[in-house]
Amino acid sequence: MSELADRVGVTHVNLSILKNGRARAIRFTTLTRLCEVLDGQPGDLLSHRPHPEPPSSAPQ
Repeated sequence: MSELADRVGVTHVNLSILKNGRARAIRFTTLTRLCEVLDGQPGDLLSHRPHPEPPSSAPQ
């Protein structure tokens, strides 16, 4: 993974955060570089998982 981090231009730690799904955001430049290095498209790397809705605080 350190070779990929070097080729993309991000730290090993930041790449690990992305890999483990803990990132809250990604720079377009990082996403673009990942796609270039891995020869893929953003949809190959990203997925959408909706957050569960918080419980309503309205009185019943």
